[in-house]
Amino acid sequence: MRIMRLAVALAIAAVSPVIAHAQQDGGGGGRGGGGGRMMAALFNGITLTDAQQKQVDSIRTAYRPQMQSAGQDRGARRDLMQKETTDFRSVLTSDQQTTFDKNLADMRSRMGGGGPPQ
Repeated sequence: MRIMRLAVALAIAAVSPVIAHAQQDGGGGGRGGGGGRMMAALFNGITLTDAQQKQVDSIRTAYRPQMQSAGQDRGARRDLMQKETTDFRSVLTSDQQTTFDKNLADMRSRMGGGGPPQ
């Protein structure tokens, strides 16, 4: 059940194409709905450079069709979401990664998901 909650939460994060940019500009999640809140939560306290923002947007764009192709296959979607999260993390500086890891752990804790860090 915890894995399912994490999978759903990360799936929501994957469908929002505007939130990380809104977060960078100090915005919230209004336009992105649930996905916006997830991206905002992942990148909370992290100011992305323009180059980093482009990379994050590119990662989301690359994973979107894969997520759609996975359909209802929870295992495949979970694996894709874990890879996407790892790819997001790889864009960040070491200081940003520390904040990102804390944000991810906090999200998992709130969802009761625990689990190993990415």
